[in-house]
Amino acid sequence: MVEDAAEEERKLVHVERIPMRWGDMDAMGHVNNTVYFRFMEQARIGWFDALVPEESAWKSTGIVIASTSCNFRRPMTYPGTVEVKVYSGRPGGSSVTTYYELRVDPEPAPYAEGEAVVVFIDMEKQKPIRIPEDIRRRLQ
Repeated sequence: MVEDAAEEERKLVHVERIPMRWGDMDAMGHVNNTVYFRFMEQARIGWFDALVPEESAWKSTGIVIASTSCNFRRPMTYPGTVEVKVYSGRPGGSSVTTYYELRVDPEPAPYAEGEAVVVFIDMEKQKPIRIPEDIRRRLQ
């Protein structure tokens, strides 16, 4: 039941499509597990760049990861395009939990699902900051 409540608080905030590369595969013949984290990272950066004004992004305001996880559902194999859907949870003071669904065209079922706690930081001080109000409004 708690999981259902958390699902309701998630908001789709970004979709990124990323082509797999031949070099993403490992000796087992499927996309290496670490690459799933790279796919989530690339989608997270795309979301952040769209969320934060260009004059602030990576200059005065940045993000770091406090924690991350991934549930691998089935192996990805080259070739293909990975669609990463990014969802945000309810923002806290300086952090927000982001959720990820990774699918490969044209399959409807996810290949993996992930999560990352993102902390907003002052880029100069490299310290957490309260999520700026204009950004917070868009997250809610």
